[in-house]
Amino acid sequence: MKYRIYIDETGNPDLKASKIPLHRFLSLTGVVVSLDHAREFLHPRMEELKSHFFDSHPDEPVILHRTEMVKTRGAFITLKDPEKRELIDEELLSLLRECEYAVITVCIDKQKHLETYQDWKYDPYHYCLEVMMERYLFYLEGLDAIGDVMAESRGGKEDRRLKKVFTDLHETGADYVKPERIQKRFTSRQLKVKPKGANVAGLQLADLLAHPSRRDVLVDNGHAEGKTPAFAEKVIKVLQGKYYRNGSRFFGKKFL
Repeated sequence: MKYRIYIDETGNPDLKASKIPLHRFLSLTGVVVSLDHAREFLHPRMEELKSHFFDSHPDEPVILHRTEMVKTRGAFITLKDPEKRELIDEELLSLLRECEYAVITVCIDKQKHLETYQDWKYDPYHYCLEVMMERYLFYLEGLDAIGDVMAESRGGKEDRRLKKVFTDLHETGADYVKPERIQKRFTSRQLKVKPKGANVAGLQLADLLAHPSRRDVLVDNGHAEGKTPAFAEKVIKVLQGKYYRNGSRFFGKKFL
């Protein structure tokens, strides 16, 4: 069976902005789904939901984007109606519960790393990606499966840099993983990159989960401020059964 991990980021990867409270943390959330399940369940179920509630059409599909939904903009203006919002929230939660996937979230405290390692110049996004890929490898090995990787596009220059990091990882390995192990399980040395508008169900799923999962990690480590929104609390509750575990070992959350 072949799997794919869909990756979404929350936060700012810029080290120079790490002392600004709003930009102190960067997190990557990866959602691992079998390609069969994405085709047979996730995509059609998501399209059905969008068509029913947001008048999505195949020619101009609505893209589920958490930020737009929270701000009730564009196609999501219907969320301003409390009764409709409650119905949509329940349908989204049902989708999140019923879909078969595993979640890996890696969050880095950029300020702490700069204070601890004054000459630390590792790109935070790339550092988080490497940690995530090690855990994704463990997932594939545990199932004796193969897989590839897809991330949301960040723009031309950033995409090229990210692809190079992934190719280097595939060719030379990581700190604790030899390249032969990676090459055996990852079906491509190329990172797949798609824009948000490509209507990839897995990327939209990752988008919906990324912010609540980041919040969950920050709460665990005493860095969350304010009250968690009610819907996010419900998503976090779902996540507890979706984080990647391998027997007694827990790989679903990592705070750096």
